[in-house]
Order: sequence, then C-alpha cells, then structure tokens
Amino acid sequence: FELFAQPAATQTLLDDASVDVERWIAEEAEVAFAEQEGAAFVTGDGVNKPQGFMAVPQVANASWAWGSLGTVNSGASGAFASSDPAEALVDLVYALKSGYRQNGTFVMNRRTQSEVRKLKDASGQYVWLPPATAGATATLMTFPVVEAEDMPDIAAGIAAIAFGDFRRGYLVVDRMGIRILRDPFSAKPYVLFYTTKRVGGGVQDFDAIKLLKFAA
Repeated sequence: FELFAQPAATQTLLDDASVDVERWIAEEAEVAFAEQEGAAFVTGDGVNKPQGFMAVPQVANASWAWGSLGTVNSGASGAFASSDPAEALVDLVYALKSGYRQNGTFVMNRRTQSEVRKLKDASGQYVWLPPATAGATATLMTFPVVEAEDMPDIAAGIAAIAFGDFRRGYLVVDRMGIRILRDPFSAKPYVLFYTTKRVGGGVQDFDAIKLLKFAA
C-alpha cells in the first residue's frame, strides 16, 4: 500500500535558506509516514493500509484456532484482579509455546504501562524493571517491553496488552526508502515534493502472539 505526501516550498526559500530545506521536508515526511505505519501495524483494517494484529479476530486461548489470536483474561472486568494481579501476566506468558516465548516481547501503550509498573509479585517485588544500561529497554518478567501508543487503553472486555514473538508473528513488507519527485512547474512559484512510500503488513503466524483481555 502507498503512503504519499506533497509538501511545498517556494523557490525563493529554497535558494535563500541557510539550511537544507529539501532534506528537512523529506525528514518531516518520513516522520509522518512512520506514525501512520505504526498505527496501521497495530490497528489497521487492511483497506488501503496494512492489517494490524489487533484487527485480527480474537478468541479465548482455550478455543484458539488458526486465523485468530488467543486471549487470556485478567481476572477482573476492566482491571487487573484485586488479588495477585500479576498472575494474569504469568498466564499470558505461558499461553505462548516455548519456541515463541524465548523471543517474546510485551506491547502496550504508556497508560497501560503505568498500571503495570505498579504491580508486585508475591514477595513484594515490582515485576517491571527499568533498563539496566543506557540504551537498553525496560523488562517485564524478564521480557522486553515495547511502548506502542496505538494500543488500546485498559477497559472492560478490551485486550490492552500483547505478548509474542513479533518477528515470527507479524510480517512487514517494505519497499526500502522514500521516493521524492521534485516538481517546480505545476504550482509556480512553489516547488512541490511528491513523496511516496510503499509498505504492507499482516499477521503471518497466528500462534506467535497472545493478548491479555481485561475481563473476569
């Protein structure tokens, strides 16, 4: 599927600016494309965009079948269980087969992560751990945590946390690089920068991703 943008700048600005305006425009377009790609990989409906893994049908993990993602309940509607809340995360981790679990990653948005950071195990230790070194990622039960703003918030009946081997579970097909067509003729005195990128994506292994559903 194709992403496109058409920013413009006057030729006078391009001639007189003390910075590389063309490069700046390209970088801004790349940021905008990355935001749209991130949203599509999570929630995209597959219409003129990749299909996100959250758009795939969801079923209870005990009834899982190919073509859907299995869910594990948190133990309470719209929340973690009041007693031993972290056990739902243990159930989620072990809903995944060992071949996928060794490369497992948690995915959630920042509001969900703020709730998860408050959880403690039976010995009173936080299950979320900050990065051990500069440039490292936080871990949850020894597995890395990825923050994705397009994941849903915790709510009744909503799967707000994903866990899985996303390298095996989700396939991104990306035509490398962004193409820019410089057009100084169509809208004089503006120079148009017709910017395009092609990308696709979808779940390729439905057994590699599991979801935590906030339900009793």
